[in-house]
Amino acid sequence: MLKFRYITTLLFLTLLVPKCLYAQDAPQVQFKLNGVYTAWGQMQNDFLLGKSEYRDHYIVQMLRLNLAVNYTENIKAVTRLDLAQGWWGVDNEPPTYNGASGLFDNKDTHYGLHVDHAYLWFKVPSISTAFTVGRFNWSAGNKLVLDNNYDGISAAISLRSHELKFGWAKIFEGVNGISDLPKVGMDPRGNYDARDANLFSASFNAKLENTNLEVYGIYYKDAGIDDSLAFLPDGFFYNRPRFTPQVTSLGIVGIAGTTKLGKLTLNYEANYLTGKDEIDNKTHAGPLNTSMAGIDPLKYDINDGDLAGYNIYAKLDYAVAEAVTLGLVAGMGSGDDDPTQGKGNVNKLRTAGFFYLTEVWEDSIMPDEEGITPQGLGAPNVRAYRELENTTAIQVNSTFKLTPKWKVFASFTYLKATQTIYAWTAAGPDLTKSANDIGWEFDLKTDYQIYDKLTLTFRGGYFSPGDGAKYLIIGTVDDRWKLPPWELKTEITFAF
Repeated sequence: MLKFRYITTLLFLTLLVPKCLYAQDAPQVQFKLNGVYTAWGQMQNDFLLGKSEYRDHYIVQMLRLNLAVNYTENIKAVTRLDLAQGWWGVDNEPPTYNGASGLFDNKDTHYGLHVDHAYLWFKVPSISTAFTVGRFNWSAGNKLVLDNNYDGISAAISLRSHELKFGWAKIFEGVNGISDLPKVGMDPRGNYDARDANLFSASFNAKLENTNLEVYGIYYKDAGIDDSLAFLPDGFFYNRPRFTPQVTSLGIVGIAGTTKLGKLTLNYEANYLTGKDEIDNKTHAGPLNTSMAGIDPLKYDINDGDLAGYNIYAKLDYAVAEAVTLGLVAGMGSGDDDPTQGKGNVNKLRTAGFFYLTEVWEDSIMPDEEGITPQGLGAPNVRAYRELENTTAIQVNSTFKLTPKWKVFASFTYLKATQTIYAWTAAGPDLTKSANDIGWEFDLKTDYQIYDKLTLTFRGGYFSPGDGAKYLIIGTVDDRWKLPPWELKTEITFAF
């Protein structure tokens, strides 16, 4: 018995010691995990202004994990996973009643797994350059023109306190296949041109004494348009606002920054977009994005093939006292002065909706990649604007820190259309009826920190629609349909 124990101990040491010696010389693999759990309770009311009954009360949740596998300070693999993402009480992946999937029948909600990011990051110190390869977030400035996850490659060159960055992303691989022929078998959505859509980007980020500055340029080209379908917007599985152009190429230049001067913080951005819509649509009708067979009679803008647009944004915060901050927000985005002819309008490439302006009018996390549920009037079931599209806004707000753990935010926002909004029917726009008054909104939000990483939030908004908002959302001004949209929301967030 003693001999057996001796042999066992010797064998264990024989195996362990070389590993320990090797571990002293070899780089260590380290795992870093963080994430966030959030549950939202939402009450959305009268988003269609009373023309149709609208009362959506529901709860959604998401558990997001960020995992990094570090191998020395110069190499790491990173992934971001969304777990248990969806509505409470809804089967996000209903059973087929056949095979193994039938096991989930009558077992409440089945949550799926969504991989947002999966990429390799490595740095080459000799050339002061860090490379990212895989699927990761691509964004610019305040997320007005670009904010999405794409597959691609980027190179960030360190210039002391500054950074020069270049990137290429594969936006769409033809008809979701590897062919690059101009004509292949047609898919269920009508695509047969298998050529790709690509994005190229460059940016310069400078850290100055009181300012962080970003200058960026983006170029996008969709080569697969012979089937009269463009990835923007035909490749989306949600509906954009009515009379949207098909973007076949787009160039964007912009500058964004944050400046701090004592108690004053200023965040700002200006950008200009120019592009082409090379698909010569004779009518506004096109395939409905949310259905394989449906038709959207007011989907497309009719234009002369040229696209242009801009966004201007400024956000000022002034710390009046230790517990009180006053704020001013101003923004303007271009619009289309005539959806039946002339130059078309474009305000962005693609965004996930994380630019925040108000609770009801614009708060619109998209339910495709990042979001779980439509939020705000900019959501695809209502089809108002998102970000600063054809919107001129001015907002006054204030934040009060009542205790170290409790703060309250309140804001008032006035909104009007940059260009006239026209009435519409199923036959098309009615250019004899128009308005530009979108309306006003009052919002309130309060956060209470239960623990260091656990926060409880109550928030809500009341939107008073003008005639411009009525034309945009329901197509007409009618005294029967003038209910103000409002929303209440409860959130609990654990960040770790």
